[in-house]
Amino acid sequence: MDLRMMAFDSPLFSVLQHLNDAGDDSDKSVSCPSRTYARDTKAMAATAADVKESPNSYAFIVDMPGVKSGDIKVQVEDDNVVVISGERKREEEKEGAKYVRMERRVGKFMRKFALPENANTDKISAVCEDGVLTVTVEKLPPPELKKPKTIEVKIA
Repeated sequence: MDLRMMAFDSPLFSVLQHLNDAGDDSDKSVSCPSRTYARDTKAMAATAADVKESPNSYAFIVDMPGVKSGDIKVQVEDDNVVVISGERKREEEKEGAKYVRMERRVGKFMRKFALPENANTDKISAVCEDGVLTVTVEKLPPPELKKPKTIEVKIA
Protein backbone atom coordinates (compact mmCIF):
# COMPACT_ATOMS: atom_id res chain seq x y z
CA MET A 1 0.00 0.00 0.00
CA ASP A 2 1.46 3.33 -1.03
CA LEU A 3 0.96 5.91 1.72
CA ARG A 4 1.52 8.74 -0.76
CA MET A 5 -1.76 7.88 -2.46
CA MET A 6 -3.53 8.62 0.82
CA ALA A 7 -2.07 12.17 0.92
CA PHE A 8 0.69 11.23 3.36
CA ASP A 9 3.60 12.75 1.48
CA SER A 10 6.05 13.68 4.24
CA PRO A 11 9.63 12.49 4.85
CA LEU A 12 8.52 10.44 7.87
CA PHE A 13 5.94 8.51 5.87
CA SER A 14 8.49 8.08 3.09
CA VAL A 15 10.84 6.33 5.53
CA LEU A 16 8.00 4.23 6.94
CA GLN A 17 6.98 3.24 3.41
CA HIS A 18 10.58 2.31 2.64
CA LEU A 19 10.76 0.14 5.78
CA ASN A 20 7.45 -1.48 4.89
CA ASP A 21 8.65 -2.25 1.36
CA ALA A 22 11.98 -3.59 2.61
CA GLY A 23 10.51 -6.87 3.81
CA ASP A 24 13.02 -9.05 5.64
CA ASP A 25 16.75 -8.76 6.22
CA SER A 26 17.60 -10.84 3.15
CA ASP A 27 18.04 -7.56 1.22
CA LYS A 28 21.29 -6.21 2.65
CA SER A 29 21.41 -3.02 0.59
CA VAL A 30 23.24 -0.08 2.12
CA SER A 31 20.32 2.32 1.75
CA CYS A 32 17.91 0.14 3.74
CA PRO A 33 18.15 0.26 7.55
CA SER A 34 18.29 -3.16 9.16
CA ARG A 35 15.61 -4.51 11.46
CA THR A 36 18.18 -4.40 14.27
CA TYR A 37 18.65 -0.66 13.72
CA ALA A 38 14.88 -0.12 13.68
CA ARG A 39 14.50 -2.19 16.88
CA ASP A 40 17.30 -0.28 18.63
CA THR A 41 15.81 3.05 17.56
CA LYS A 42 12.44 2.00 18.98
CA ALA A 43 14.10 0.89 22.23
CA MET A 44 15.87 4.24 22.53
CA ALA A 45 12.72 6.24 21.83
CA ALA A 46 10.76 4.33 24.45
CA THR A 47 13.24 4.93 27.28
CA ALA A 48 12.67 8.30 28.91
CA ALA A 49 15.52 9.87 30.87
CA ASP A 50 16.35 13.03 32.80
CA VAL A 51 19.81 14.59 32.71
CA LYS A 52 20.93 16.86 35.56
CA GLU A 53 24.10 18.87 35.90
CA SER A 54 25.49 19.87 39.27
CA PRO A 55 28.72 21.75 39.98
CA ASN A 56 30.67 18.49 40.41
CA SER A 57 28.86 15.91 38.27
CA TYR A 58 26.31 14.91 35.65
CA ALA A 59 23.44 12.59 36.57
CA PHE A 60 21.40 10.47 34.15
CA ILE A 61 18.12 9.34 35.72
CA VAL A 62 16.06 6.58 34.11
CA ASP A 63 12.89 4.92 35.44
CA MET A 64 13.35 1.16 35.63
CA PRO A 65 10.26 -0.23 37.36
CA GLY A 66 10.30 -4.00 37.64
CA VAL A 67 13.78 -4.39 36.15
CA LYS A 68 16.30 -6.38 38.18
CA SER A 69 19.73 -4.80 38.56
CA GLY A 70 21.25 -7.84 36.84
CA ASP A 71 19.23 -6.99 33.72
CA ILE A 72 20.69 -3.45 33.49
CA LYS A 73 24.01 -2.71 31.79
CA VAL A 74 25.90 0.62 31.94
CA GLN A 75 28.86 0.98 29.57
CA VAL A 76 31.15 3.67 28.18
CA GLU A 77 31.77 3.61 24.42
CA ASP A 78 34.41 5.61 22.55
CA ASP A 79 35.55 7.23 25.83
CA ASN A 80 32.71 9.76 25.71
CA VAL A 81 29.35 7.96 25.32
CA VAL A 82 27.42 6.42 28.22
CA VAL A 83 25.17 3.56 27.13
CA ILE A 84 22.38 2.37 29.43
CA SER A 85 20.74 -0.81 28.20
CA GLY A 86 18.93 -3.87 29.40
CA GLU A 87 15.75 -5.84 29.20
CA ARG A 88 12.48 -5.81 31.06
CA LYS A 89 11.22 -9.39 31.13
CA ARG A 90 7.64 -10.55 31.25
CA GLU A 91 6.50 -12.29 34.40
CA GLU A 92 6.03 -16.01 34.13
CA GLU A 93 2.36 -16.85 33.86
CA LYS A 94 1.02 -18.99 36.64
CA GLU A 95 -1.17 -21.92 35.79
CA GLY A 96 -4.82 -20.94 35.63
CA ALA A 97 -4.09 -17.21 35.38
CA LYS A 98 -4.18 -15.21 32.18
CA TYR A 99 -3.71 -11.59 31.26
CA VAL A 100 -6.87 -9.61 30.63
CA ARG A 101 -4.90 -6.47 29.70
CA MET A 102 -1.17 -5.85 29.24
CA GLU A 103 -0.04 -2.23 29.21
CA ARG A 104 3.42 -2.38 30.76
CA ARG A 105 6.27 -2.45 28.27
CA VAL A 106 8.48 -5.50 28.07
CA GLY A 107 11.56 -6.00 25.96
CA LYS A 108 14.89 -4.34 25.42
CA PHE A 109 15.68 -0.73 26.18
CA MET A 110 18.69 1.44 25.46
CA ARG A 111 19.81 5.07 25.73
CA LYS A 112 23.06 6.68 24.65
CA PHE A 113 24.36 9.96 26.05
CA ALA A 114 27.33 11.86 24.64
CA LEU A 115 29.45 13.20 27.47
CA PRO A 116 30.99 16.67 27.48
CA GLU A 117 34.76 17.10 27.49
CA ASN A 118 34.93 17.74 31.23
CA ALA A 119 33.35 14.37 32.16
CA ASN A 120 35.61 11.96 34.03
CA THR A 121 34.86 8.55 32.51
CA ASP A 122 37.03 6.89 35.15
CA LYS A 123 34.62 7.99 37.91
CA ILE A 124 31.19 6.70 36.94
CA SER A 125 28.76 5.11 39.39
CA ALA A 126 25.34 3.55 38.89
CA VAL A 127 22.72 2.96 41.58
CA CYS A 128 19.23 1.50 41.09
CA GLU A 129 16.91 2.34 43.98
CA ASP A 130 13.12 1.98 44.11
CA GLY A 131 12.97 1.37 40.35
CA VAL A 132 15.00 4.46 39.43
CA LEU A 133 18.49 4.11 37.93
CA THR A 134 20.87 7.00 38.58
CA VAL A 135 24.15 7.03 36.67
CA THR A 136 26.53 9.67 38.01
CA VAL A 137 29.54 10.90 36.05
CA GLU A 138 31.92 13.13 37.96
CA LYS A 139 33.38 16.20 36.30
CA LEU A 140 37.09 16.75 35.81
CA PRO A 141 38.50 19.69 37.76
CA PRO A 142 38.75 22.83 35.68
CA PRO A 143 42.19 23.36 34.17
CA GLU A 144 44.39 25.69 36.13
CA LEU A 145 44.75 29.05 34.51
CA LYS A 146 48.32 29.92 33.77
CA LYS A 147 49.44 33.03 35.51
CA PRO A 148 50.95 35.59 33.21
CA LYS A 149 54.70 35.47 33.25
CA THR A 150 56.34 38.79 33.89
CA ILE A 151 59.50 39.42 31.95
CA GLU A 152 61.94 41.96 33.26
CA VAL A 153 62.84 44.65 30.79
CA LYS A 154 66.53 45.51 30.82
CA ILE A 155 67.82 48.89 29.91
CA ALA A 156 70.60 48.73 27.35
